[in-house]
Amino acid sequence: MEPKDVILNLRTKKGLSQDELAEKIFVTKKEVSRWETGASIPGPEELKLLSGLFDVSINTLLGSPRKLICQCCGMPLDDTLISKEKSGVFNEDYCKWCYSDGKYAYTDMDALIDVCVKHMPSEQFSEDQARAYMKSILPNLSYWKNRLPS
Repeated sequence: MEPKDVILNLRTKKGLSQDELAEKIFVTKKEVSRWETGASIPGPEELKLLSGLFDVSINTLLGSPRKLICQCCGMPLDDTLISKEKSGVFNEDYCKWCYSDGKYAYTDMDALIDVCVKHMPSEQFSEDQARAYMKSILPNLSYWKNRLPS
């Protein structure tokens, strides 16, 4: 979905007119109209305000151009799983279980693996396979790259 469609859908779901939306994020109705026709896209500050108003990530507002994954556990992210800062702003780098209110939940990779592995095994994926998979992907994620010795 393109940003113009996302913004229009979110605005109408919230029951706002273009004027009302413009007032809430400190722009003109003409600017909102330009976003919804695809003539322009919101700038960084407007994206932050729209994200907060609609409770969606900036990635979602931009039509989800990036596939987000938690940089601590590797879980694919959508707006229901993305963590938030204390201020309520989305932190698109982490899931809500690994990072919440400005605090990281895990400082030990093995502890994280123990938690994740409990939820991963299935008929096609044994606990040992899940553990090996986690040990292979976690060191490549930015959270662990910054914490592991070189």
